[in-house]
Amino acid sequence: MNRLSKLEQVKNCSGEFVLAVNDTMNVLNGKWKLPIIGSLLYGKKRFKELEREIPKITPRMLSKELKDLEVNAIITRKVYDTIPVTVEYELTKSGNSLKTVLEVMVEWGLQHRKRVIGKK
Repeated sequence: MNRLSKLEQVKNCSGEFVLAVNDTMNVLNGKWKLPIIGSLLYGKKRFKELEREIPKITPRMLSKELKDLEVNAIITRKVYDTIPVTVEYELTKSGNSLKTVLEVMVEWGLQHRKRVIGKK
């Protein structure tokens, strides 16, 4: 069965649809995961770079979310044998596949803000 026919089956079955959405939300759930993924869409980042790019995230929370994303194979963590040790985070193929999802979310968010709040 190809991917498209499976997707059509899920769309036509509310139970499967809800299950698929729940699976997605279990991986992406939380305030910080999508901003982290969004930042990594622009390339590899070190911990401090991510911390600077994501306002109000604490080091502890960033560390926790990075571990969760790594466990779910959304990002990879590469440690370089330097002094001091250098660690870089990068999206996996699966993580990069979320680009389209994030682009649609950004577009929806911009339109929604304009409709509801009246701001651009």
